[in-house]
Amino acid sequence: MKRHVRDSFFVVGEGVLEFDGSGEATTRQPSTAEELRRFRFSRLGPKGPRTDEGLREALANAMTPTGTQPDSENPAVPAGFTYLGQFVDHDLTMDRTESQLGQDVNVDELMQGRSPALDLDSVYGRGPRDKDDQVFYAEDGVKLKMGTTSEAGPGFPPMEGFDLPRRGGTAGTAADRRAPLIPDARNDENLVIAQTHLAFIRFHNRVVDELALTGLTGDRLFRAAKELVVRHYQWMLRTDFLPRIVDPAIVDDVFTNGRKFFEVPGKHYGHGNTPTMPIEFSVASYRLGHSMIREQYEWNRVFNSVPGIGLVPGTLFLLFVFTGTAGNFDPSSSVPDLDDVNRGDVFTLPSNWIADFRRLYDFTEADRDDLVPPAEFGGGNITKRIDSLLVDPLRQLPAGTFGGRGTQFPEIQRNLAFRNLTRANMMELATGQQMAELFGVEPLTAEQILVGNGGANLDSLTEEQKAQLAEATPLWFYVLREAEVGNGLMGPVGGRLTAEVFHRAIEGSRISIVRSPYWRPTLGPDSSTFRMVDLLLFAFEGKADLLNPLGDPPPPSN
Repeated sequence: MKRHVRDSFFVVGEGVLEFDGSGEATTRQPSTAEELRRFRFSRLGPKGPRTDEGLREALANAMTPTGTQPDSENPAVPAGFTYLGQFVDHDLTMDRTESQLGQDVNVDELMQGRSPALDLDSVYGRGPRDKDDQVFYAEDGVKLKMGTTSEAGPGFPPMEGFDLPRRGGTAGTAADRRAPLIPDARNDENLVIAQTHLAFIRFHNRVVDELALTGLTGDRLFRAAKELVVRHYQWMLRTDFLPRIVDPAIVDDVFTNGRKFFEVPGKHYGHGNTPTMPIEFSVASYRLGHSMIREQYEWNRVFNSVPGIGLVPGTLFLLFVFTGTAGNFDPSSSVPDLDDVNRGDVFTLPSNWIADFRRLYDFTEADRDDLVPPAEFGGGNITKRIDSLLVDPLRQLPAGTFGGRGTQFPEIQRNLAFRNLTRANMMELATGQQMAELFGVEPLTAEQILVGNGGANLDSLTEEQKAQLAEATPLWFYVLREAEVGNGLMGPVGGRLTAEVFHRAIEGSRISIVRSPYWRPTLGPDSSTFRMVDLLLFAFEGKADLLNPLGDPPPPSN
């Protein structure tokens, strides 16, 4: 299976930053052709000091303690936004020219395809007219394909339209047959993001149906539908998603008054004014979502924690299992089993694992009290607060989540916190203190860094390690502590960086609400409102039996 996790970065003006064969960080200069064919990163801040491996390992273990963690839920943010954030990350970093390396692609297409943009290219790829990407589209060349689930016993027949489309067939490994037919296989790394991607496919197809009523057909219909979908998506990110994770005052300032630090208009920022992505965002601030992940979820009427109702909760591990990229659809799997690409004989999502979207989002925001899951059947899910703690299962990632299937690696590399800290170390990322100085804001105090506000307990670090951490704090840990001190909202360093990159990525998209400031949504309840719940209501026709096709169970008998 193709490796899909980035371990090397082309940073404009520096070269290719990567690990060599012995695991040491190196920088090399690419050829001009290779520069054009690499996703374009940049460095916003100065280079920072490297963090020694002992501190990285100690800090990672402190951030992912075993056992039950302190209660740090955020009731203001439904759990679906955690994985919407991951979906957005893949949209930002999707490289839609990858399949074109040996083909004739003009420079403009290359630069656009290798640049960050919030344009849903992880859903659309290069479009239905591209011969390599036609496989993602239905026969009409306008709608996107959807898949059919597998039977999961009595009462759970195959259901069309509730799984991602998959490669199928009889050739190749079992993993090849389970591979999703979508432009970015990362969107099948866990079941929540896979079902989120499917919701966007449904959203596009529903918009196509509506616009077809105006007489549009063929390519004109596809382009009109894509434009409407992308604009509504961008509006939702700016007005609904970002203010839930970033201090809303920062978001409003950036989108009202413009960027202050990153690729500021009027200054030269790259060939053709195409956007880059700061490594400080990609490797640090936007890894905020890792701390929002829960250990388990009330998934649907079958998989929840209610005695007599649910079989088992939707644990994080099971959400990896029931995918084609990281998993194998086999409920008897352990972590090592997921590393075996040939295991299992189920090739599409079993029907009893279809999402109940009522448990992932709060539809009372759209005055749909009828779409609230009954509390006695498990209720809904909220995110963990953005802080410096990650749940225990993130110590033991399946190899498929980081492209490691079929390879040998030290066990510590399964720890997501260690992977994040090590990647930042390779990049010589600026420290939190350096970025605070760049942005002209007061840095966190040593006490805030070392003690925090109910997050990672650093008592296991040596005094020397604590002193090193307080003086030169790895940026990812810094922005998490900053949010922790700010009661779960990204603050002056992490929030500013995140909001400015979102603004630039929308500005740099070919379809852009930043460059069309008078555009307003038409698919929501009014001309200023379009939230994720509105997107889901439109995509699933406002029907409970589509948002929750498995229904609710009967109450347990006494």
